[in-house]
Amino acid sequence: MHEADRSPYYIVMEPTDHRQGGESIIEPDRMNDTAARITESILADRRIRRLSAIYMPNRDAIVSILDKLEWLVFPGFFGPRALSEHSMREHVQRVLDEVSNSLFSQITGALRYEQGVEWGGPAFEQQCAASDRRARAIVADFIDRIPEIRRNLSLDVQAAYDGDPAAHHVDETIFCYPGVHALFVHRIAHELYRMEVPLIPRMMAEHAHSATGIDIHPGAKIGRSFFIDHGTGVVIGETTVIGDHCKVYQGVTLGAKSFPRDERGHFVRGAKRHPTLEDHVTVYAGATILGGDTIIGAGSIVNGGVFLVRSVPAGHVVRAPKIELKMRANPEMPPPNYHI
Repeated sequence: MHEADRSPYYIVMEPTDHRQGGESIIEPDRMNDTAARITESILADRRIRRLSAIYMPNRDAIVSILDKLEWLVFPGFFGPRALSEHSMREHVQRVLDEVSNSLFSQITGALRYEQGVEWGGPAFEQQCAASDRRARAIVADFIDRIPEIRRNLSLDVQAAYDGDPAAHHVDETIFCYPGVHALFVHRIAHELYRMEVPLIPRMMAEHAHSATGIDIHPGAKIGRSFFIDHGTGVVIGETTVIGDHCKVYQGVTLGAKSFPRDERGHFVRGAKRHPTLEDHVTVYAGATILGGDTIIGAGSIVNGGVFLVRSVPAGHVVRAPKIELKMRANPEMPPPNYHI
């Protein structure tokens, strides 16, 4: 049947499987040989396998924690809708209990994972007790930071509304703007990153990256009233510093110019590799700014498509050379009376 002859409801039927229950598609000898070779490969390569992964953080649990924190940051927008001033305290208490318990479980597991705690090892009990104490302290400090996180996100929401004439209400920016969601996750992940929680902040950041197309390393320091417009393709590296009242558009990269190495040729981790934007800086779509020693001065504007690897004094506009445009008549132009 040709494509043009098909009904819009045409269904392709899968062939019927007449195998008996439990019968393998692949011949048993071939299956056994393949299974043996895969097993040998797994056991031989420690880099990409973990035989005991009971302490590794759980991706689904991390996403669930973010969802519940979103209930606290934006109550009524996400989570239960039937809230009132009288029921708010009960709602907050219940969500805090759920978040703190889940976060404690994930953090203590991440700490044990980082330390290589082995079940039944000689120092197992002491290592577990130490990771539990540290996890409790981290969770308590993090919970204390939630009011400040909410204040910063409130300013981000206002910056999104003030910075985009297409927004009809601040509610629209909360519901619809990927930049607001990416910043919500980042401000959560950054607090845990500052507290030296292993792995979990990166898992949070990559969840936001997959959902929004905005890649913000949890180590990046972002000031108040930050707006990411559109957002797709934005990359903000680990040691980036962004001041207050800054704005970036889609496709902006705040990246590293080079990677310093030690005498053995290994990367020097923790060095300042990414640029600094001072207050009231705007970076338009597709611009690339690289280097840990690159500082964009307060009040400056970096135009779209600029590739920048040096500092800019305060109050300047950076633009790329103008592209010469040429126009010619379109030989396939439809006639004036053309109708769709």
